Amino acid sequence: MTKLTLSLAIGDYDRARPLIDGRVQIDGVDLVPSVLSPEETFFRAFRHAEFDICELSFSSYTVKTSRDDCPYIAIPAYPSRAFRHTSLYVRKDRIKRPEDLKGKRIGLPEYQLTANVWGRAILADFGVMPSDVTWVRGGLEQPGRPEKIALNLPPEIKIEQAPADKSISQLLSEGDIDGILTPRMPSCNLTDPNVGWLFEDPTAAATEYYKRTGIFPIMHVVGVRKSLADAHPWLPGALFKGFQQAKALALDLLADTSATKVTLPFVEEQLVRAKELMGEDYWSYGIEPARPTLDAFLKHHHAQGLSSRLMTPEELFHPATHEAFSV
Repeated sequence: MTKLTLSLAIGDYDRARPLIDGRVQIDGVDLVPSVLSPEETFFRAFRHAEFDICELSFSSYTVKTSRDDCPYIAIPAYPSRAFRHTSLYVRKDRIKRPEDLKGKRIGLPEYQLTANVWGRAILADFGVMPSDVTWVRGGLEQPGRPEKIALNLPPEIKIEQAPADKSISQLLSEGDIDGILTPRMPSCNLTDPNVGWLFEDPTAAATEYYKRTGIFPIMHVVGVRKSLADAHPWLPGALFKGFQQAKALALDLLADTSATKVTLPFVEEQLVRAKELMGEDYWSYGIEPARPTLDAFLKHHHAQGLSSRLMTPEELFHPATHEAFSV
């Protein structure tokens, strides 16, 4: 069989690196990888569908799939997962607890970012609903930033544009907004003593959240062009197998602490704690192991006015990846 030559756009993650450098091969495929930032990959994928296989914003993918106008179909491999208690930054001189954000102004780079869906879900646990806040949209560090995809939000969601000459990091430092919801740390967090995390100990807050909900938030999925999946029905399953093998190799290397592979102290201790809290398969792929997370995300995504209908996990992923063989 002649192999397919397909482009891959993905971040430089340990769980994807074996596919990038060729240690793991996709059955029937020769990959041409590009290592890109999520912002660049998502913009190029959702504006121009430039890649055959690529990392996708889970939220953007769900928006477009709910409208039946997405050029990609996903496989349940999750190259990015993160607890987003670290994504909420506030004016510490006037915001002391999540409930204080009711009626306030919160900046964000894009309303539909996946991290921001999860951040609003966290606030909802404290009774702060999306309609209780005025959202101020703009570039985190540079003035101006467009939404990657057009949104049709309910009228009760209040969104303002940041001034054309100011970033939302600048607005928070100057006190014109009360907080920022963002996957990246704003520069003002390092320079302004009045700016800090909403949660003083976000790790403790996230640990309590996981114990209570069983949710480990998914940020990104992997998509393949629908036209390719239609023409080669074996391809989504082969991709899923390859991403699983790459993750398994990364976890084996991480667990080999005879010489730490990550430039960070206490890796062995953190790995033990993660397994104690979340089990051996703490970074699970597939639908069933992630169902509590998937169900919660889809519920909040729809409630926040982003998906046109409440979707099921099975609708998001290619049928060939719903089940896997076992020996």
